[in-house]
Formats: sequence, C-alpha cells, structure tokens
Amino acid sequence: MRLCKQIVAVLLLALPALGVAELSASGLPATSTWYFHADFDEMRGSDAGKPLYAWLQREVFADVREDAGIDLDKETDKITAFSAEESGAVVLVEGNISQETRDKLLALAAGGDEFDTLKHKGTTYYFARSDKHGKNGDIDVDSFDNGVYFTFALKNRLLATSSREQLVSLLDNKGKLPQRKADRGTLIVLTAEKSLIQAGIQADQVEDSGDGGWQSNILRNTEQLAVMVADAAGKMAIQTQLIATQPEMAESLASIVRGLISLAMFSDDMDPEIAEFLRGTTVDVDGSSLNIRLALDPESVVVALDN
Repeated sequence: MRLCKQIVAVLLLALPALGVAELSASGLPATSTWYFHADFDEMRGSDAGKPLYAWLQREVFADVREDAGIDLDKETDKITAFSAEESGAVVLVEGNISQETRDKLLALAAGGDEFDTLKHKGTTYYFARSDKHGKNGDIDVDSFDNGVYFTFALKNRLLATSSREQLVSLLDNKGKLPQRKADRGTLIVLTAEKSLIQAGIQADQVEDSGDGGWQSNILRNTEQLAVMVADAAGKMAIQTQLIATQPEMAESLASIVRGLISLAMFSDDMDPEIAEFLRGTTVDVDGSSLNIRLALDPESVVVALDN
C-alpha cells in the first residue's frame, strides 16, 4: 500500500486532476512506465470494498485531513495516475471538489518555493514547485521533482501534469488523452466488472536492493507487472499478471510462487483461514505470462494490512 500513500502525497503537492470512468489500455500512452487507479466510489458501495475503504479512511484519509485539512473521503470518487516517457506524469482525480478545498490546495501550492499563475487561451492554470518532498518508497515516481502544472478549469475535476505541454494538450482536448493503439510492450491493464484498485509498472521502474533472494530474482527476470483488486461476489479477488523475459523464466517463476505458497500454508504462524484461501490460489502460465489469482475474505485482508 506504499504506492497508494505515495499517490496521496503527490495529491498534496501536485494538486492532481481529471477523472475517468474506468481504466483501459487505450486510455494510457503506449510508452507509460507505471499507472495507478483507485475507484473509491466502487469501494464505498461494494461488499468487498467497504472494509478496504474503512482502512483507507483510518490510515490514509485521516492523515491527509489532519495535515492539510482536506477531506478526501467526501470529495474524491476516483484517482488515476500514470507516467509516460515522453510527457511525464499525469495525476487524475474526479469528485465533488469544493471551493474550500480548491482554496486550500492553492494555499498549499503558494507556500512552496515557487508559484506562478499562467494562462492558455483564456484558461487559468498554475505552476508550483517545492523542495520539501523527496523520493520515498520502493517505486521511483520522481516525475514531479521539477514542479507541477495544474488547473481547476474542468468541472468537478482537477488536472495536474509534470510538463506544461502535457497540461496544455489535455486542456485543448477537454481533458481526454488521444486514443493510441496497443503496441508491443504497452503496459498490461487488467479488467473486472467491479475493479477497486489497479496498478501496473515496467520492471525497471522498481528498485532492486541488490541483496539477492527470490524478490531480486523475480524482478531481474520480469518485464512487466500488473495487479488488480476487485469485488467478486463479496470476496476480495486479487489478480497479478507478470510478463517474464522468456517463457522458460515464466515457468520457473511459477514454481517459485507455488513453493512460497506451500511454505506459507505449512507455517505454524499462518492463520487457518488464510491458509485455506492460499489453497485456492491458482498459478497459471501462458507463454511468457504468469497469472496468479486468489479470493480472500475482505476482513482478513484488512487484518493483514494492520499487521
């Protein structure tokens, strides 16, 4: 969940933007290096999502409310963020964003090291930069190190990018990204009827500590990784798809995963309910693609997050 907290931290600095109804491969630039999508509205209304949303309220939203006086619980329905090689990062938010929140976000931006008010075809947008926020966590998302461009021009939406050109392009296109065909190497986007959280990343964007072990071996032999959490008949369905460097490596990684699951199930510290869910985990290989699927009781997932 570190990535989720990183995105919220970016919200405070970047004053993010623009909502989307659902995430699809055509909605991401072909050269995207990572993406993150959370549907809080779906969480609030689904059996599997409610416990996860309650956890976010305690562990994430409460911190934002205390630090910045902004209530993401009441004003945010969806968050999407991604970064592309040629145009940098875009952070997208959709919700009932109040004038009070806009004022607070502007005040936060104006209190940084640099702040400017700009115009594009009569539309006001802003530039802000702060040296107070550094890199944090395992994923390198430093696209906003040189500042952020943002605007409130879109109704009930905020729009922020790491480049002026990207923001101007989005404004000219009413906040929509141009449709792109899925090229070889385009990031995987998993889909489900009731998706709660989705994320994907090119493997070279994940830090390798260099300490060896199975984690380093997996990363070293992986090109892409995608994860999705969805509601499936009240259970929290978790799907992970990994693209290995070659089919033989996908089979080897599948064996590693199956072995780790077996070790976990026979651990004396393993909760019997979690062990039962692990027995239902499926690990499949299709060419260079490794797919892992399991369904968990949402309350058990929240307990694991708290621990």
